[in-house]
Amino acid sequence: QVQLVESGGGLVQEGESTKLSCTASGFTLGSYSVAWFRQIPGKEREQVGCIRSNGRTIHYLRSVKDRFTISRDNTENTVSLQMHSLKSEDTATYFCASAVLRCSENQGEYDYWGPGTQVTVSS
Repeated sequence: QVQLVESGGGLVQEGESTKLSCTASGFTLGSYSVAWFRQIPGKEREQVGCIRSNGRTIHYLRSVKDRFTISRDNTENTVSLQMHSLKSEDTATYFCASAVLRCSENQGEYDYWGPGTQVTVSS
């Protein structure tokens, strides 16, 4: 079966770092563009960034552009979101999603979605 699963969420203190992973099963993730989204309770889901199959990344969320990095490891069939200098406002559910074509500002272009993983940043 085709699925994406996020991992690495949990409780983190302000200023610390954590790394989220998106692991695919049932298909080769390296052939897809993969985006990270996050959703703060009560707010709209927003795209953090996206990595294309060729490894190029696009940063969509200005507030985390200088702190978050997306990378991929095709041997592990994963895409990661490295998060540095975490702030309380980073508390959210984080999702990964894949697209057959290029990265897109439109979330409707993404075919598969993971269930999300919760990141809570405490002060």
